[in-house]
Amino acid sequence: MKNICDWENCSEIGEYKAPVEKDNSKKYRLLCLNHVKEFNKNWNYFSGMNDNQVLDFLKSDMVWHKPTQSFSSSDNFFRVLWNNTLKDELDKEKFKSDYNHMGQFRYNHKDIKAFEILGISVGSEWVKIYEKFKILVKKFHPDMNSGNKKFEEKLKSITLAYTQLKNTYREKIDTKY
Repeated sequence: MKNICDWENCSEIGEYKAPVEKDNSKKYRLLCLNHVKEFNKNWNYFSGMNDNQVLDFLKSDMVWHKPTQSFSSSDNFFRVLWNNTLKDELDKEKFKSDYNHMGQFRYNHKDIKAFEILGISVGSEWVKIYEKFKILVKKFHPDMNSGNKKFEEKLKSITLAYTQLKNTYREKIDTKY
């Protein structure tokens, strides 16, 4: 069954889709080649919008019309990750004295990769690991890099590396006692 062009007083076959509404819905009408060309010449997505509405649409379009969150937002992924990473349940005195003498322990391949990702030498003191992590988080946070996804992925790997070392250091301290 062939569809007839949806243009008024046209009996050609309608093979080409033309949107019915501006809201990116799935609603469309079928037009013949001549009428879809006519439709496209006159189509203006922004007709009926003032300058501010057009600018708002274009700004929203830069983030695929999805809401963005500042780093300070309570449910921001990076803030949750950051807060969980910085949460230390260790005794502060034990942390200061024993975490700084981890060079004597063996590290697995995940630990070595984590040291590499953070750009520090294997067996570094915990204070150096923590300081380097803070510097890298500030450097690679998407808010500091115009929301670039490349930096978001880098920050995830940095956070995972930090978490790997934190767990390793915690485990080695706990087995010592």
